[in-house]
Amino acid sequence: MRMKIVGLIGSLRAGSLTRQIMETLPELAPDGMEITMAQIDHLPFYNEDLKADGTPEDPRRLADAIAAADGLIVGSPEYNRSTPAVIKNAIDWVSKEPDRPLSGKPTLIATQSPGALGGILSNYHLRQVLSVTGAELITGPEIAIIRSGEKVETGKIVDADTRDFLAGQLERLAEAIRRKG
Repeated sequence: MRMKIVGLIGSLRAGSLTRQIMETLPELAPDGMEITMAQIDHLPFYNEDLKADGTPEDPRRLADAIAAADGLIVGSPEYNRSTPAVIKNAIDWVSKEPDRPLSGKPTLIATQSPGALGGILSNYHLRQVLSVTGAELITGPEIAIIRSGEKVETGKIVDADTRDFLAGQLERLAEAIRRKG
């Protein structure tokens, strides 16, 4: 079974640890899973007034990509014990679409931090926000990568245990997609 996955990267910095982790995922994915990162850096801040003539093109394109995907991966750092505005903004735009593209969408959350907590509070905030949208969250051991700076080199995750854990979580996402049929 072919599975199309959209990834959202919650950090705008080109060399961010979140970006490096998210860009490692395609090489860890199970056979048949294709992961494509969506661009969210150009989305305007959510404002209902901007929808007077319909959803603007960029947010609509993102919503369409998520609607067409079999699953979603949301990757995020933790800023001030929460989720960065860019990722929340993307979720806000997509969640307000009439076709509810997040509803029932198998969704994996991956957070990281160079510290000892792995962005777990950002992870929990994302779980709270995404549960309201109706996303089907992959539960169990959360992806909250601690000391992430020690686990990446040259733009990729090199830590074997982290790679194995992420591969297992991607398999759990694939299982959720297969169950949906």
